[in-house]
Amino acid sequence: MFLLGTFMNMDAVGRASGAKYECLLFDMDDTLYPLSTGINLTCRKNIEEFMLQYLNIEESEVPRMCLELYKEYGTTMAGLKALGYEFDNDEFHEYVHGRLPYETLRPDPVLRNLLLSMPQQKIIFTNADKAHARQVLKRLGLEDCFEGVICFETLNPLDPADFMDALDNNQVLAGGDQEPNTADISVNSKSPVLCKPSLEAFEAAIRIANVDPKKTIFFDDSARNIASGKAAGLHTVLVGSSVLVPGADYALRSIHNIKEAIPEIWDGGDEQVKQVIQSAAVETVVLA
Repeated sequence: MFLLGTFMNMDAVGRASGAKYECLLFDMDDTLYPLSTGINLTCRKNIEEFMLQYLNIEESEVPRMCLELYKEYGTTMAGLKALGYEFDNDEFHEYVHGRLPYETLRPDPVLRNLLLSMPQQKIIFTNADKAHARQVLKRLGLEDCFEGVICFETLNPLDPADFMDALDNNQVLAGGDQEPNTADISVNSKSPVLCKPSLEAFEAAIRIANVDPKKTIFFDDSARNIASGKAAGLHTVLVGSSVLVPGADYALRSIHNIKEAIPEIWDGGDEQVKQVIQSAAVETVVLA
């Protein structure tokens, strides 16, 4: 069950204890579950069908255009908006995500136990809409494992004033005292849609979640997102491959390998773990 609102005060977990890491920021799709589920492939097909049927783009151009826009703007949707195509955001998400094979996602008790044992605040940071995030987390049995969800609606609200209010209320800036290195980030940030891997999206997420990037670990399956996360000052973990990419501090073939790769997440004593497990019954907050 999801609530709309702001993030809970998690000062009692991590911050007061001076823990090395205070927050864990997780991508969702192809990070919390493997690419082999087929969700990603079906999503791409649905986007192409939307472009063909609703935007009247030439069929022979759709696959190439879909991929090129994704590479240049972070998501195909962001690229379409940047090119001036007009369509309703909710209708796009309903078409693209509403027909996904969610039945391929199964409860993951191993990951659930890992997440609940981590003493840090845990937040989802996804380009997807809140309905898709709700469906995925519910199917995986992880809906009560996170303190918040930063999603499409968070960074792209119908009323821009809502976004500015969220930024004004949280003043933690990305990157600390260092200037971010954006050499490995080639995404076009001039789209009207704010999304990963743009550095602006990461900076906004860090401020909205009110976290210290120097004490936050970011998990994602995308090398581009990892590079942006590092430029924003985050510790970074590539998921889905054991090969390090530029900007990655760790590389995990599976999200289940966290404890073996980063045991220091659990440093800080059993008391913090008990606090988090006791708070797990609180409903996940979607900041949107």
